[in-house]
Amino acid sequence: MARKAVLHNETSEALSEVGRRYAVAVTEDVYATINPLDPLDPVARQYMPSAEELKTTPRELEDPIGDDAHSPIKGIVHRYPDRLLLKPAHVCAVYCRFCFRREMVGPKQENGGKSEALDAAELEAALDYIRAAPKVWEVIVTGGDPFVLSPRRVKCLMEALNAIDHVKVIRFHTRVPVADPSRVTDELTDALESDKAVYVVLHCNHANELTDKVRAAAQKFLRKGIPLLSQSVLLKGVNDDAKALENLFRKLVEFRIKPYYLHHPDMARGTSHFRLPVSKGRALMKKLLGRLSGIAQPRYMLDIPGGFGKVPLEDGYCNDGVVTDWQGETHVYQDE
Repeated sequence: MARKAVLHNETSEALSEVGRRYAVAVTEDVYATINPLDPLDPVARQYMPSAEELKTTPRELEDPIGDDAHSPIKGIVHRYPDRLLLKPAHVCAVYCRFCFRREMVGPKQENGGKSEALDAAELEAALDYIRAAPKVWEVIVTGGDPFVLSPRRVKCLMEALNAIDHVKVIRFHTRVPVADPSRVTDELTDALESDKAVYVVLHCNHANELTDKVRAAAQKFLRKGIPLLSQSVLLKGVNDDAKALENLFRKLVEFRIKPYYLHHPDMARGTSHFRLPVSKGRALMKKLLGRLSGIAQPRYMLDIPGGFGKVPLEDGYCNDGVVTDWQGETHVYQDE
């Protein structure tokens, strides 16, 4: 069950305007991890709408990582030669307030907008694109959240991908095991059965989100032999200190989830209150070097605005506000 959410000290007029611009939904499982007496609760900040979202800065973009520039057909983003994104769903169990696809996800058709969800013919066309792209070694199923689909639809999708010989790896990106763990059923994990390598990548940003229910959901994937990775976003007011990150990454590893990426927040519209300087993020990562085992340390990444791909925010890739993409091209990046 999802319900609308409010923050402390926010006017109903401001929140109504946020709701008109961006999708809002929070599950009961998420509510259970929020301290209602703490106006700075790190979980609430991720999910609860805020009037701060009405502010847009000059560098913020509708499509901050340039998905559209690499979308040859609806539902496909093909940025790198050996892998691509398949986006069969456009809705999520919850809507993160910092989401880089916040203008593309949500039940927009209810408000007269164009639906990004794939109908049966569009999904088949997207699969045909993959079938005709022999260099595609990995398919990353994302959205929206693919685990809002029924197990039956996930199984049908897996059967189609399993039948494509050159696809060797299938990866699902999801918030569901953290935000709505009851959706992780035996039927869902059975649907992921494959002779190919299947990975599930969970999105989680704070240790408070990792409840016993989340651990139980993770165990269902693990018992099926499906490795778990995590992606997190470095967010001001949520996890932008070394102790919070340490607690998050330790708990993920204890749940048998390997921290994979820590993303610098993207230039999505209405998200400037979450962003912090790259220099602070790099300093935090250095603090973790001696405090955490290597298996608990993700790579700190930036998705270069405009569609140029991800780059590690390390020396050699990012220096003095200039980032070098995977093809050796340089780009100026300013925090604001």
